[in-house]
Amino acid sequence: MEFHRSTMMSVRLALVVAAWLFIRVDASQDVIKNLSMNFAKPLEDCKKEMDLPDSVTTDFYNFWKEGYEFTNRQTGCAILCLSSKLELLDQELKLHHGKAQEFAKKHGADDAMAKQLVDLIHGCAQSTPDVADDPCMKTLNVAKCFKAKIHELNWAPSMELVVGEVLAEV
Repeated sequence: MEFHRSTMMSVRLALVVAAWLFIRVDASQDVIKNLSMNFAKPLEDCKKEMDLPDSVTTDFYNFWKEGYEFTNRQTGCAILCLSSKLELLDQELKLHHGKAQEFAKKHGADDAMAKQLVDLIHGCAQSTPDVADDPCMKTLNVAKCFKAKIHELNWAPSMELVVGEVLAEV
């Protein structure tokens, strides 16, 4: 009888942990979706100011799609423009950690997740080699690294979630 009770407790504990992990991943995906949608809000302004092609919009639309490769330098320029408009950069065009954490918390991340997101971006910026005086390519490469890290954590929002949100805003 004691063995059965112990086994049942172990099964219950495993189910609770599995449910918590599922809810945590689902919540993280929702936060990343909210961050992405709010980060991209000034995209049309950046496209007009910088005369960026529609392919940049396509890259943003498909950003979280697993296996989608973005290689367009101008997408990196757009990310820089958006980061600047949202006041997430310092004078050297580097991520301002405090402002980036506040942006993440404003759009649904808790303190730990906001710090982890900034740490991921910072780590990607450190590990991505500079591209001969081309901040747009550097930014594009950091974005690719960040996307890969978010996918590793299983935090990337599903395309259905993103498309639904985009359609709701139209």
